[in-house]
Amino acid sequence: MIIAIPVSENKGKDSPISEHFGRAPYFAFVKVENNELMSVFVEENPLAQDHTTGAVPNFVKEKGAELVIVRGIGRKAISVFESLGIKVIRGASGTVEEVINQYLTGQLRDSDYEVREKFHHH
Repeated sequence: MIIAIPVSENKGKDSPISEHFGRAPYFAFVKVENNELMSVFVEENPLAQDHTTGAVPNFVKEKGAELVIVRGIGRKAISVFESLGIKVIRGASGTVEEVINQYLTGQLRDSDYEVREKFHHH
């Protein structure tokens, strides 16, 4: 099984999960077999700067991911994933390895963590 996670840095299994989904600079594609983390492949998100709704979910699907673990994600992206038959778990935090371990041990629950874009102050 392949799990996709949007990450903010390219550090393999130590890559921290990104606050955002579509604008994440990288995606980690994690191969899991027999409840074990087999490999982590981090790839640049070709759509980080400019994407239409559905572009990123389709990119993820092309990589063979069946599950996406995110921190925050928009409703539109969720519905696109649902139509592609890809499950989404929201509200995760930590590094790729931490997130996958939480998932494998059944500690990861889907929670509606919303990044409120409009009220984001930098």
